[in-house]
Amino acid sequence: VQLQASGGGLVQPGGSLRLSCAASGSIFSISAMGWYRQAPGKRRDLVARITGGHIIMYADSVKGRFTISRDNVKKMMYLQMNSLKPEDTAVYYCNTVPTALFTWGQGTQVTVSS
Repeated sequence: VQLQASGGGLVQPGGSLRLSCAASGSIFSISAMGWYRQAPGKRRDLVARITGGHIIMYADSVKGRFTISRDNVKKMMYLQMNSLKPEDTAVYYCNTVPTALFTWGQGTQVTVSS
């Protein structure tokens, strides 16, 4: 399985971005997936997760601002990020949860700055 995250960019505080994760492989539809992020000098943390049956959980830091979704037919996962804050600045990755089973891709950089 290969995972490719995209959609990052530079946005002002309060702005929005939508990230996409494209997956190959037939097991995507039954795999619990998540969005992770890693800020410079910090560990990689899970920010949102969604099961194959669309059960969703968020980290407290993004609850109410981020929305995770998936399309099992298209083998895609999304992260709608609203009300972005400078502390959301990080490289965002997608992978399985609770354990990242697949090789980490390059991720997509999200920078929130005025």
